Amino acid sequence: MARKIDVVFSDVEPGAALKKAMAMKPETIIAVLKDSNLRGRGGAGFPTGLKWESARNQGRPACVICNADEGEPGTFKDKRILELRAAKVVEAMAICARAIGATRGFIYLRGEYNYLRKEIEETMARLEENHLIGESILGDPGFSFDLQLRLGSGAYVCGEETALIDSLESRRGEPRNKPPFPTEHGFLGMPTVVNNVETLALVPHIILNGAEWFRDFGTRTSSGSKLFSVSGDCAKPGIYEFEYGITIRELLKEVEAGPATKAVQIGGASGYCASADDFDKAISFEGIPTGGSIIVFDQSRSMFKILKNFVEFFQEESCGQCTPCREGCSRMLEGILKFERSEGSSKVITDLLELAETMSLASKCGFGQSVPNSFRTIVSKFRDEILSA
Repeated sequence: MARKIDVVFSDVEPGAALKKAMAMKPETIIAVLKDSNLRGRGGAGFPTGLKWESARNQGRPACVICNADEGEPGTFKDKRILELRAAKVVEAMAICARAIGATRGFIYLRGEYNYLRKEIEETMARLEENHLIGESILGDPGFSFDLQLRLGSGAYVCGEETALIDSLESRRGEPRNKPPFPTEHGFLGMPTVVNNVETLALVPHIILNGAEWFRDFGTRTSSGSKLFSVSGDCAKPGIYEFEYGITIRELLKEVEAGPATKAVQIGGASGYCASADDFDKAISFEGIPTGGSIIVFDQSRSMFKILKNFVEFFQEESCGQCTPCREGCSRMLEGILKFERSEGSSKVITDLLELAETMSLASKCGFGQSVPNSFRTIVSKFRDEILSA
């Protein structure tokens, strides 16, 4: 059974990881991150060390951004990290700045988390007084890192890193074409690393304890631990940290979800809907991946209503920039509403599945590409409920 552990919310001595990192060459810091096999905890799962290396290889002053725009339905873990361990996240950003040659950085905080702003800015001020950010960090006149906090404006799509960068540049938050990638041409043209809150919270532990220590958790492909925001029909909702490789069934037991559990939505509205046949599958990058949202549904829930709710959300949140997503979300919702009017059929489902395939292949960014995930998995596992809606 996968272990229940406490890494992300555990404390570290302020400045200890940064002091150790400053005694390393920047290339060594990156090598440790690569060797740890730390991958992004925001959903995409890109290797953190490779991202840092790409930014450093540009050979220009760089930028570090903490993506705290936690907008995926059912996810609330990053908020808690910032409530309890904001200093550790900021220190990780300074370590990243040291590694990639960054001179400035931003915490991009979800607009709905505005109540955290004062506390985080007070934490930043305290760290600057202790010379852990700002000018001449830890007495090194050649290392300065200017960090600012900026608020998002409530757009779900700004969780995508290039849309987030556009928002920081005071423009409408819309995904950019790739390449170039942010590590090549990001904020104001600077090489830019965008890391999720949870990802950054793990960095000081890896620097202090080493790559091998981190790889001891999880699976061969999915190293380390993962936070899960658990909600829905269970006796113990909340935030849990398990090592990768935990099965859905093991997780359901920990949160005391009863035998009436019908489905588990893994990864939020844009994720994977697991039915009872999936409960022995592992949650990992090579299994069922997740950014952290776990929503439990029991037998009293209508999977049709859940699907409709998800698609309504996507239709509202699409930025409208590309046709496959803009029109696809609207057409998908129109098709689902046919079942509510008793006008649905197997052909409508087939047509919508073809639409979902087009959206996955042709949408400009991960938003439109992931919209069909919940539709495909809910329809494939609960087709009779959709047809009889």
